[in-house]
Amino acid sequence: MSQDISERFVQLAGPPPPRVGLGRLRPGGTPERIAGLPADSLPNRLALDQQSGLLYMADSVLGTVWRVPATGDTPTKWAAAPELEATGFLGANGIKIHKGAVWVSNLDEGTVLRIPITCHGTAGPVETGATGLVNIDDIAFTGAGDTLLAAINADNEVALVRPDGSQTTVLTAADGLENPTSLAVSGTTVYITNGAYSANNDPNLLAARIRSGE
Repeated sequence: MSQDISERFVQLAGPPPPRVGLGRLRPGGTPERIAGLPADSLPNRLALDQQSGLLYMADSVLGTVWRVPATGDTPTKWAAAPELEATGFLGANGIKIHKGAVWVSNLDEGTVLRIPITCHGTAGPVETGATGLVNIDDIAFTGAGDTLLAAINADNEVALVRPDGSQTTVLTAADGLENPTSLAVSGTTVYITNGAYSANNDPNLLAARIRSGE
């Protein structure tokens, strides 16, 4: 199923509790809540599986990956495991669909996790792809392979994480990073949103070029 790119989705969190869930935004239309989540959940990010038309949402408080059709419905608890849970602040955070699996970062644990989507659409066993990335926020793949970029929020860094789990810091505060919260790759460009909430200075969107081979 190919999703209309003019259609946008947004996670709803915060008071009043009935608003927690998934919203849909259409150009010129009225924002519409299409799915609800438990009041004590914290949906952080979501990813659309273009082939199935299903949305996957990372819940940072309940340590869960929720799944819901892009058309809206009651969310399904697709994956819940200790690897997704918070151990102090936030657990499951960034999320991407890549090569038949749901990839999730865990902020507290500093890990990147891979959860295969089985032939029945269920969640396979959780695999750990990388460790040592404490305060990791979002992730984004640099291309067709499993090399990815990781936003390290509190340290004002973006790390390049290779398929074997090895890491190299490629962007720092000297490049303009200030609490990077989200990553998106388009072609050879990575877009980085900076929350800038620690120093409360200049929240912005940065763009950087991905070099060949990374």
